[in-house]
Amino acid sequence: MGDDLGEEWWTHEGHSDASEEDTRPPKQPQEKDNEKKKLKRKSVTEATVKAKKKKIEGKECITPQKNAAENEKSTKPKRKRKKKTITDVLSSSEPKPGCPADLQNLLTHYFSDKLSVIEQEELKLLDSSFLSSNDLTHTVSSYLKQVCPKWSKIQKQHTEKRALVLLVVCSSALRAIELIKQMTAFKGEAKAVKLFAKHIKIEEQVKLLQKGVTHIGVGTPGRMSALVEKEGLSLQALKYVVLDWNWRDQKLRRMVDVPEIKLDLMKLLEGGILKRCKEDKVKIGLF
Repeated sequence: MGDDLGEEWWTHEGHSDASEEDTRPPKQPQEKDNEKKKLKRKSVTEATVKAKKKKIEGKECITPQKNAAENEKSTKPKRKRKKKTITDVLSSSEPKPGCPADLQNLLTHYFSDKLSVIEQEELKLLDSSFLSSNDLTHTVSSYLKQVCPKWSKIQKQHTEKRALVLLVVCSSALRAIELIKQMTAFKGEAKAVKLFAKHIKIEEQVKLLQKGVTHIGVGTPGRMSALVEKEGLSLQALKYVVLDWNWRDQKLRRMVDVPEIKLDLMKLLEGGILKRCKEDKVKIGLF
């Protein structure tokens, strides 16, 4: 036939496609790298978004439990540890009678940051400076009779005004009145004076001491110390100082357990009594 093309038509078709493909420009390596990076970033961002979602879901699950636990804690009342008072400690322990070592320890502790080591040694009392202590079986009269066996003779020899032979130091005005009543059997004809601040002006007490001879003074360390400072009370004739050491108030506190009274007592002892003790002119007893 006249239409013979020489070659099959389909072979030309295949060649034409290949030629078209060949005519396309080849991809450069830089473009390939960019595509890879884009794919990488996409996968990373997808992973982080998923992780964040999981975290948020987890938090949503946990937080209600935490809040519930916190609410339970807040509703429970907090227990405060009760501090032990002197009364609590003393009520659970048996009372022990005071001894010279107790007073010596108190003096050492008080003067430790106020005086030098040499000055503290000078204030240290000898055993001979102390009277026998109360063993908690004595009344005031029986104790004073034991420590002052020659009282009747001493009181007769005493003639100095403004001076006392015996000082009984206690914690309050009420206790002072109680002690004066209880020592009737001991004092005999000796004159006792109240030395405390309650309802009595210091000027009145100065006049009373100057007016006549007084043998015994019963009162608080604060007023006694003030009278010594004002020279209304002389320590020249003093022979005995009895501390109402073992008596306890309603809160079971001794005289030395109350900070203000302890401070006044230290001031009184420092104001001339300790010096006379060192000179062996005054003796201290713990009742």
